[in-house]
Amino acid sequence: MRPNILDPLFGRASALPGVGPKTAKLFDRLLAKPGAEARVLDLLFHLPINIVDRRARPKIAEAPLDTMLVLKVRVAEHRKPQGRYSKAPYKVLVEDETGDVELVFFLANPEWIERSLPIGVTRWVSGKLELYDGRRQMVHPDRVLDEAGIARLPALEAVHGLTEGLQQRYVQRAVDGALSTLPSLPEWHDASILKANALLSFSESLERVHHPQAPDDIAPMSKPRQRLALDELLAQQLALRLVRARMRRQPGRESKGDGRISDKIETALPYTLTNAQRRTLAEIRADLASDKRMLRLVQGDVGSGKTIVAALAMATIVESGRQAALMAPTEILARQHYERLAPLLEPTGIRIALLTGRARQSERAALHQRIGEGEIDVVVGTHALVSDDLAFRDLSLAVVDEQHRFGVQQRLALGAKGKAVDVLVMTATPIPRSLVLTYFGDMDSSLLDEKPPGRSPIDTRALPASRIDEVVASLRRALETGARAYWICPLVEENEDLDLAAAQERYEDLKKIFGDVVGLVHGQMKGAERDAAMENFQAGRTRILVATTVIEVGVDVPEATIMVIEHAERFGLAQLHQLRGRVGRGAGKSSCLLLYKGPLSEVAKARLTTLRQTEDGFRIAEEDLRLRGEGEILGVKQSGTPGFRVADIILHARLLATARDDAELILRRDPELSSERGQALRILLYLFERDEAVRLLRAG
Repeated sequence: MRPNILDPLFGRASALPGVGPKTAKLFDRLLAKPGAEARVLDLLFHLPINIVDRRARPKIAEAPLDTMLVLKVRVAEHRKPQGRYSKAPYKVLVEDETGDVELVFFLANPEWIERSLPIGVTRWVSGKLELYDGRRQMVHPDRVLDEAGIARLPALEAVHGLTEGLQQRYVQRAVDGALSTLPSLPEWHDASILKANALLSFSESLERVHHPQAPDDIAPMSKPRQRLALDELLAQQLALRLVRARMRRQPGRESKGDGRISDKIETALPYTLTNAQRRTLAEIRADLASDKRMLRLVQGDVGSGKTIVAALAMATIVESGRQAALMAPTEILARQHYERLAPLLEPTGIRIALLTGRARQSERAALHQRIGEGEIDVVVGTHALVSDDLAFRDLSLAVVDEQHRFGVQQRLALGAKGKAVDVLVMTATPIPRSLVLTYFGDMDSSLLDEKPPGRSPIDTRALPASRIDEVVASLRRALETGARAYWICPLVEENEDLDLAAAQERYEDLKKIFGDVVGLVHGQMKGAERDAAMENFQAGRTRILVATTVIEVGVDVPEATIMVIEHAERFGLAQLHQLRGRVGRGAGKSSCLLLYKGPLSEVAKARLTTLRQTEDGFRIAEEDLRLRGEGEILGVKQSGTPGFRVADIILHARLLATARDDAELILRRDPELSSERGQALRILLYLFERDEAVRLLRAG
């Protein structure tokens, strides 16, 4: 149950003074999830994005142009537009002892102007000065105030993000109402951490951010923002570790293989395992043999050999007399995993099957029966593995490929298909260390940071799109030597708003030049058509495959040695690296051509330069994180992954490390959060809504 002290913050924003029914709907649109209502808490965490600095209050003669300032003036003259239907502006001449300024109002209410600026009175006007025809003007002052008004005007005013129809003053008024409801909360941080970082309390920090006393108060690295970021990071790290601790307490099952199958698989390999593969396998087998449940992330760059690691882990499970399952996000990937695993596993006596949503009803029913009776040892599949009507005889290991493409619930569902199932999560997307700590902090982590021998470097070049004819000519020469090529386009159909090459159109262009050796694959095709197109390319019946990014992850055609990426400036760095990784998988020399349309932005230049300089996926991922932020690196944000409202894991990396260390120390000393500080930390978890995260965040 949420602590009662937080009830005011989880109340509806519409109940705050000054928030009427119409404004409440606008706040719902601005701050709440679709269909939900904005809460007081949402307003408090709707932090300012800018600041209006009205500290400059010069005399007119000294006032700089194009700078926000406040002038103390006497109203000298009204200059009304002539003629009833005139569209000329209404002007008011104001002055001080050093000079004068024209206040200019377009389409304004004359009665309001006369009421607000009577001739002969003193007023304070706020805005920016500009020169027009040699005269100083202030067009539409943002404030016209009397003596009482100027006394209330803050020198620094926070600017919040808006939605259409919502004015800044309504947001500030609602935020002030929300701040007034803030209860007196206990301190959840250790005093030494607050002192070392010179941080204010939670409520003082919120007050300072929404009512800044210095322009820097709203900046991400200001002390108030750092305090709020540390609160959020501690809540998130604590939630991760609570889930992890709960999993550790849940008994696992010991799966100690005797090596009779894995040794046969390893002996049959045409290469020896890398040191990284051996180290990772040893970590996985130690997990499987223990009485604790495994939850391990295996990160490996393109071509680092994750599949063979998964195969040997699953073989260990089969040696123990149990079943394993491998879940992939797409039909193409699931089929490819099956086609690569079957030749490795079947000669050793392991019974392997492929289960996808496209299997016919009768086939699926027969396969379900065989899996349920234990006649299948290893099942490779898509989301079909988590369907309600599938039961395993004794599932002991769930391998999830490209985990960030699944919602957390799907991983939970696969883990629930057996008793104390060990979970192995694999990703070919190199993830920066800060993101591993943030998103996968509840998992043990293994790194495949070596490539198997025989992988040739990829010659990467960037060319302007105007040289596409040269690319086509060199492609023709390469095809004469038997080469195969991918040609990647960012959109499926031409979109007039975005000047991008469409896969369909490029396919038709290349088909006119090269004939039937050109194939097409994209995400809008029916699954069977897509698989057929991939099979034709794998078998060499087509030699150029025009594709969208559906081929980004995992697709393996060693004979393909050329990758052309059109509009490379539109792709993220990690995605370009993944696409490039589709070539360079065989013995042949491989190349990647990045076609771009200029002029390039600085970010696009940085991406293309990085890609040409290195093939190190982890270096590329760190650079991508710096350029783009975490959401895009991990793909579409899934329900259950921890989006942040205040923290920025790039800027607040040091605070993330502090929060991680503190969370570990807390749970060592007080695993049930029952002490006085533990009770305060429970409030923190609810405040940042990590109560939900504790239940859902990780498969357990």
